[in-house]
Amino acid sequence: MFSSSGAGPRRRVLDGIDMTPLAWGAKSILVRFDLQQGSAIPSHHHPHEQTGMLVSGRLRLTIGAETVEAVAGASWSIPGDVPHAAEALSDCVAVELFTPLREDYLPK
Repeated sequence: MFSSSGAGPRRRVLDGIDMTPLAWGAKSILVRFDLQQGSAIPSHHHPHEQTGMLVSGRLRLTIGAETVEAVAGASWSIPGDVPHAAEALSDCVAVELFTPLREDYLPK
C-alpha cells in the first residue's frame, strides 16, 4: 500500500483529538493524531506496542510512572499493556505505529 495524503478518513476519537489512518498491513497500522491544545487522552492501556513521534507542538506524555513534556521531534515507544496518557500543551500532530494491527483504527 502506498499513500501520499492519508489512506483513511479523519475521525474524532476524543474531544479535540482526531485520528487519520495513514497506512496498514496485516500486522501494523500507522496513524496521525491531531490534538487541539488542552485536549487529553486519559490513562489507558492496550495489548498493542505503540511507537510514535511528535511532529509539531508540545505534549505532556505519561508512560507508566514517567512523565515528560515532549516537543516536536521527540519520539517514544510504549510496550503493550503499559498504562499511558497524554495532554496537549499546544496544538499537536503526532504519528504513531501500532503493532499488532489495531483493527478499531481501520477505516470503517
